Amino acid sequence: MTNSGTEQFTMYTTPWCGYCKRLKSQLAREGITGAEVDIVEDPEAADFVMKVNGGNQTVPTLVFPDGAAMTNPSLAQVKQKLAELS
Repeated sequence: MTNSGTEQFTMYTTPWCGYCKRLKSQLAREGITGAEVDIVEDPEAADFVMKVNGGNQTVPTLVFPDGAAMTNPSLAQVKQKLAELS
């Protein structure tokens, strides 16, 4: 889910997260890319996700360049946020 240009967001995920897989699939269909971080492999990322989500490792958590975070957002919410940032 990464591209060589500036990332539009960072998505924190786990390999078994069905919500993550669904959102990644929807984003890919729309041509929307971002950096992906597996919180299972990155303990610091897991700590960050817990901080953003009141102590829970809830994924997908997306963080945008302006610092805003969204937990388990819909495709429409992601598209709206990206439109606000552009």
